[in-house]
Amino acid sequence: MLTTGEIFPSFELQAHDGSVVSSASLAGSIYLVYFYPKADTPGCTKEACSFRDAWSDLKDAKVKVFGVSYDTLRSNRAFAEKFNLPFLLLSDDEKALAKSVGAARLLIPVPKRISYLVGADGKILKAYPSVSPSSHAEDVLKDLSHLR
Repeated sequence: MLTTGEIFPSFELQAHDGSVVSSASLAGSIYLVYFYPKADTPGCTKEACSFRDAWSDLKDAKVKVFGVSYDTLRSNRAFAEKFNLPFLLLSDDEKALAKSVGAARLLIPVPKRISYLVGADGKILKAYPSVSPSSHAEDVLKDLSHLR
């Protein structure tokens, strides 16, 4: 797992809407990358909906949110549409980003539920090695208020 102050690895992943999101395109922005095991499962739905429900506050805080899983674009699109998610879900189907940040598991074919809050300079502001799906958005907002 990466730690606070480290540079978040470069990445380029396809989003559920067909766009491509890269670390280079996010330079100068604060963003949260949260890994979730599987689209449309109870814990992952709870976590995604917590970000959806806090979306206004997250936008006010000028933080971009990206969910990352090994799911296909089709699965992520269906998940985003079903729950009206206002942020992008990224498909890390080759597991490259998950491996580079410590989210990949050796024997289980889903990523760990971990997150990284990344600053405008590309450095990790906060690493979340373990999150509660229902309160993760609130925790991020609290941390943002302390980091500024």
